[in-house]
Amino acid sequence: MTETEPCQRLREVRARIAAAAAAAGRDSAGVRLLAVSKTFAPAALAALAACGQRDFGENYLQEALPKIAALRADHPELCWHFIGPLQSNKTRDVAAHFDWVHSVDRLSLAQRLSRQREGRAPLQVCVQVNVSGEASKSGVEPAQLPELARAVAQLPNLRLRGLMAIPAPAPTLAAQRAPLARLRELLEELRRAGLDLDTLSMGMSADLEAAVLEGATLVRVGSALFGARPKPV
Repeated sequence: MTETEPCQRLREVRARIAAAAAAAGRDSAGVRLLAVSKTFAPAALAALAACGQRDFGENYLQEALPKIAALRADHPELCWHFIGPLQSNKTRDVAAHFDWVHSVDRLSLAQRLSRQREGRAPLQVCVQVNVSGEASKSGVEPAQLPELARAVAQLPNLRLRGLMAIPAPAPTLAAQRAPLARLRELLEELRRAGLDLDTLSMGMSADLEAAVLEGATLVRVGSALFGARPKPV
């Protein structure tokens, strides 16, 4: 990868976001770009950080912690997001090393994060919703969302920011937009119920246009920024 390639990819993704925001009548400044860096080495993250990228998302704790340590000295400004499935035996390290958690789907996990975050700045969290109804996907069912969101919002040391979803892949823009529209509607319902929420974490490399059109405030992009992921050895 050439020295300019990360910056070029970053410009291209930002241009896609800007075009989608313009089509939606939105200001692209309201869409935050999260670089999904799972499986990539610290050098790839550092190259993108040198181009101005600030938010990085990791799925696997054991892989993430060495990267955070490796980049901390030269890039203390980076914001780290945990976006993978969250297990109770991982919450202590997640609470200690990350700024955001997007994958809260059970009150017990949120309670653990809250206890383990004590003494630090509030941990920013999103509730993950299973908007596609896939048995294989994590996330709270929409019917159980209001109760969970209200409970999480009351916990100390956490700040509930909004909702996250990973819909099933879809072949057309209209099909991509449907579950994302549902997530937006769920957020609006929670707002009407009195919760102060501002984040829709949705959209990836293949469907970021659909996500921005439906109101995403944070898009999670991996391959469009880093290229093809390294294959397991």
